[in-house]
Amino acid sequence: MASPADPGPHLIDPVNLHPRPPFPEQDQEHPGSTEAMHPRPDHGEHSYRGHDLLLDRKALVTGGDSGIGRAVCLAFAREGADVVFTHLPEEAAEAEETARLIREAGRTAVSVACDIRDEEQCTALVGRAVGELGRVDLLVNNAAYQMSQPDGIEAITTEQFDRVMKTNLYGMFWLTKGALAHMPRGGSVINTASVQGYQPSPHLLDYAMTKSAIISFTHGLAQMLAERGIRVNAVAPGPVWTPLIPATMPDPTKFGEQSPLGRPAQPVEMAPAFVFLASDKASYITGEIVNATGGTPLP
Repeated sequence: MASPADPGPHLIDPVNLHPRPPFPEQDQEHPGSTEAMHPRPDHGEHSYRGHDLLLDRKALVTGGDSGIGRAVCLAFAREGADVVFTHLPEEAAEAEETARLIREAGRTAVSVACDIRDEEQCTALVGRAVGELGRVDLLVNNAAYQMSQPDGIEAITTEQFDRVMKTNLYGMFWLTKGALAHMPRGGSVINTASVQGYQPSPHLLDYAMTKSAIISFTHGLAQMLAERGIRVNAVAPGPVWTPLIPATMPDPTKFGEQSPLGRPAQPVEMAPAFVFLASDKASYITGEIVNATGGTPLP
């Protein structure tokens, strides 16, 4: 007989399911590389199984080259969706791997190099998505930029502040406006918020500001679009092991240890929340924030 400390039959132990800190010392230049990470992030390549929850949906996902975005693209494809996703020009190799995973699932993959800080590029991106897929059923505003500044607000330059605001907020705003013109009733907008939107870390001050704004945007837009039959929700992750961590954090060796589960999430652990919110299973859910924090209590 198994002891109470052992997982029961067909159960998983969330504490020990994925790697726990301390992690090896590692430092990367932004935007970071999945290949260079130790341990390698898990996007669900070998574990995610689809159930046709998004069959023949047409999705546009920003920041789909790595991390949470790659996991969402993979899960959407295995659930039956065709996917257009964005990446930065310097992330082309990462993007090709995401595209391969989508095509391996038997779905259409279109990767687009796009800087969403630019309104014209956002407009062109929506046009490309509609041209390739015919419409946009699902919009996932996931792309984001952060840079840790442990030396205080004085260390946050105007250049950094502009990049964080335009990537995290302006791009979301422009793309949502553009996509709604091509989104039918029953469509869905899903934004990536963060635990930082509720409990800001001082060294991520500007990034945390944007995540609070995304939560407010989600609540307000959901009410605005309800009569149009379009749902708007968000996922608020806690610490997630992605290339942004060794590329933007001063000490990734302890990353995630503050979580009650004692470890960071892997990207694959975020994807099911996006799938659920995008699916008809969530038909009466709009204006909600799904908090996936590993046990950190939020309002």
